[in-house]
Amino acid sequence: MELTNENVLGKIIEQFGEEHVWDAYNPDGIMTFHTDRETILPLIEYLYEDKELQVQFLTTMCGIHYPEQKGKELCVMYQLHSLRHNFRLRIKVYLSKEDPVMPTLTKLYATANWMERETFDFYGIVFQGHPNLTRILNVEDMEYFPMLKQYPLEDPTREDKIDTYFGR
Repeated sequence: MELTNENVLGKIIEQFGEEHVWDAYNPDGIMTFHTDRETILPLIEYLYEDKELQVQFLTTMCGIHYPEQKGKELCVMYQLHSLRHNFRLRIKVYLSKEDPVMPTLTKLYATANWMERETFDFYGIVFQGHPNLTRILNVEDMEYFPMLKQYPLEDPTREDKIDTYFGR
């Protein structure tokens, strides 16, 4: 089988069904789709272990915050790569800010350890089963997660800043 975006997506949907894989599109030629928290670990294990696909490299895993999307404020994005076939794909899982919990991938990818710690540190997403889920870049006693857009980026009371100088 030739590894094209359509063939790989068809194989994934055949294995997991359309109720667990949706909104597929190809920005920049990379197969991108959404799944749910319950499916992400079995899906990535399938991609890793499948003899045809061999998606065995975790390129990137990070958090994203969408404060305007009620019920789906947080996103965990995985970018995976089959080095043998030079095929890439991106998987997104959306979470509510009230339940920011994901399963860990540390048993599958050693690199997930630091990526999950960084995502926890900046977004507060908890990775169940992680061997050492502690802050990695911020001080340990920090009580908030800095990448969550919970505060204004600028001080609205500043008088020394004229908007026309900044193209507004």
